Amino acid sequence: MTLLLLVRHGHTDVAGRRLTGWLPGVHLSDRGREQAERLAERLDGVPIAAVYSSPLERCLETARPLAEARGLAVRGRDDLGEIRFGAWTDRTLAQLRRTKLWRAVQTAPSTVRFPDGESYLEVQDRALREVERIALAHPRDTVAVVSHADVIRLLLAHFAGIHPDLFQRLVVDPASVSVVALGDGPRVIHKVNDTGDLSALKPRRRRRAGRAKVGG
Repeated sequence: MTLLLLVRHGHTDVAGRRLTGWLPGVHLSDRGREQAERLAERLDGVPIAAVYSSPLERCLETARPLAEARGLAVRGRDDLGEIRFGAWTDRTLAQLRRTKLWRAVQTAPSTVRFPDGESYLEVQDRALREVERIALAHPRDTVAVVSHADVIRLLLAHFAGIHPDLFQRLVVDPASVSVVALGDGPRVIHKVNDTGDLSALKPRRRRRAGRAKVGG
């Protein structure tokens, strides 16, 4: 059973104001860099075997302190990257709210393909295939996967059995950690959007991955 730590990148100065997508040169803010350093501290003592990341700067910068603290290299994977927004890239949300496509993005995202870009379902599919490859490569390990809010929300929606049209009901904050166990048995979500103490993931306190708690 593989324990995946799905980490959203830290804060950027354009978050919530502009769709940066795959635009190069989008870095963590001072606050985001502090979150990345804090992430490494929050996961101190958790036996992480590998660190994977979207190839975009903001994710690599979030992954680096954690990887360096463990003596690991960050393994970039394109399929963990942000949605390719095509013609919407680098446009402000204020501009996009005036488009006809915006309502579908909010109400029926499974039907949306961004102009000259990807669809949400394509993003979900490629990210799912990538984390399953990672799980196969680390069948009994804990692995950190640093990606983007919508990518992580789409993965969580899949593992929870939530229709893609409802994925935006899930909140994934900057530098948050969501935890999913993958293996031969049922997929189990242990945490969603955790921005606090992660000491429960340390071996001496963690329940066996994949064993769901019944009752209580």
